[in-house]
Amino acid sequence: MTAKPQNRVFGKQQRHHTIILASGDTVRHMTVRPWMAAVTVCMVGVFSIGYLLATSYLVLRDDLIGATMARQARMQYDYEDRIAALRAQVDRVTSRQLLDQQVVEEKVDKLIEQQQQLSSRSGKLSTLLDRAENSGLTDKNAHTDANSAAPKNEHAQLTSPKAIEKLLLSGKPADATPDNSTLAYVPAPETVADRADRVFSKVTLSLKHIEQDQLSRIRNLTADASETATSIQSIMQNVGIKVPNEIAGIAREDTDSGVGGPYVPPENIDQFERSMAELDAALTHLETVRSAAESLPFRNPAPGKLITSPFGNRKDPFFGTLALHTGTDFHFSPGEKVKATAPGKVVSAGWTGGYGNMVEIDHGDGISTRYGHMEQVLVKVGDKVSAGDAIGLAGSTGRSTGTHLHYEVRENGHAIDPMYFIGAGTKLASYISGLGAI
Repeated sequence: MTAKPQNRVFGKQQRHHTIILASGDTVRHMTVRPWMAAVTVCMVGVFSIGYLLATSYLVLRDDLIGATMARQARMQYDYEDRIAALRAQVDRVTSRQLLDQQVVEEKVDKLIEQQQQLSSRSGKLSTLLDRAENSGLTDKNAHTDANSAAPKNEHAQLTSPKAIEKLLLSGKPADATPDNSTLAYVPAPETVADRADRVFSKVTLSLKHIEQDQLSRIRNLTADASETATSIQSIMQNVGIKVPNEIAGIAREDTDSGVGGPYVPPENIDQFERSMAELDAALTHLETVRSAAESLPFRNPAPGKLITSPFGNRKDPFFGTLALHTGTDFHFSPGEKVKATAPGKVVSAGWTGGYGNMVEIDHGDGISTRYGHMEQVLVKVGDKVSAGDAIGLAGSTGRSTGTHLHYEVRENGHAIDPMYFIGAGTKLASYISGLGAI
């Protein structure tokens, strides 16, 4: 017996659902398998989820769009505020740069003007210093003067416009705008104005030192000139020579003294100008006194020579009786040059009685000198001689017992002891160079 093949399924047999569709005489059926049901359920689920999501999106879309636009608006406002703050910061930095530049330019102009003023003062002071040097004055404050070696370089470096500009531009650029991300939080670097303040303080202090040095120098020279003039005048008065204290009315022979005009009050006379005027007056007085001293016979006609006969009463070498010796005799070698003790004009030259060959020189102010017993006269009447010029050769002419120089000093025709003038000249030599001897 043949066994029929059978499909056996272990366990419960799964039954398929059949869908029958009848339409008139036509009958159709369709078997619904499990996988088809699963696919259908999945498609329905996906559609349902998509529908729900679309519905939710349509419902929530307006809220999401509104929130997004609000967030974008807030971000835009934040960026706009940030940009406005940065622009304001940049404007402040730019304004500060312009203001600092204007302030720096004003200060530089002021310093240059002050420097030019000091340079002008230095020029005026230089003229007075030359006059003081010619008058025999020495600057006791020279070692602290602004023109000395070390300070000079410093002041020259600090007071020149190029040096000032170099100091301002040195170092890293000031006022460089920082990065925008740190502009509001990091302090700005040192500006031109900050560095300029230090430079200007240093330069101003240097200029003040120069000004104080100039004023100190002027005061010292004024005091020295007044003291020297007073000392010279006192020495001259001891020998009867009067030098006027008032120098305003003194006019030199080669200067036109015609002045005049309406009185107008002075303009803005500062301390420096007053000091300059005082120094000028003191130097003028000193120059007047010094010129008067140099024009008079204060020099020794025979430095280092032996005095053979002083001034005064003595026993006459020829008569043996008491007689007035109107001069001083100095030992000279035959033919030795006799020199004038002061500048003047020759009023007598030649044989003059007991003087033998004699030269008389008029020095002005009633003062004259006589040189007697010379072997030969080297000048003639009317000649103008200077101190130290040879006017003759020593000898023994006239009432003379040997070769010597008879030297007289006369005031208004009256004989004066020459040693008064020679002694005064020795004292004056410490104030006037070369006045002690020919």
